Amino acid sequence: MKLSEIKKHLKNLKEIGFQLPNGNLVQAHFHVTEVGKTTKNYIDCGGKIRNEEKINFQLWEEKDYDHRLHPDRLLQIITLSEKTFQLEDLEIEVEYQGKETIGTYHLDFDGTNFLLQSKLTACLAEDACGITTEKPRIKISDAGASNACDPNSGCC
Repeated sequence: MKLSEIKKHLKNLKEIGFQLPNGNLVQAHFHVTEVGKTTKNYIDCGGKIRNEEKINFQLWEEKDYDHRLHPDRLLQIITLSEKTFQLEDLEIEVEYQGKETIGTYHLDFDGTNFLLQSKLTACLAEDACGITTEKPRIKISDAGASNACDPNSGCC
């Protein structure tokens, strides 16, 4: 989700909810303790230089049960961050404290709650590392005359 999208959704909400990948909701008394821009400059395993920029939100829970972050307040924090850091309309990454360490998540929206979606690692230079994609295996008997396997399809 990009920054413009969360702002659009916040304008239509009466309360904010964040849902974890396991379906549980982040406690209602959470705070967004950081809104900022992160820059990552790195070299992948194939030697290619890469640069990433994202908007970063950090969610935090404490025993302050009497307060709840309202959509208009989060919009104010985002607006201040946009002005201060000249934020572009970048993808949002969310940090949230798990049981053992901080997790980072992609963000989506289901019409009611913001969804924290798990992120996965991947090799960014598969061709340079010699990683090949496995070709699909089919039974010749399943191919039949009407489903003949084209030698250029990658299935043979």
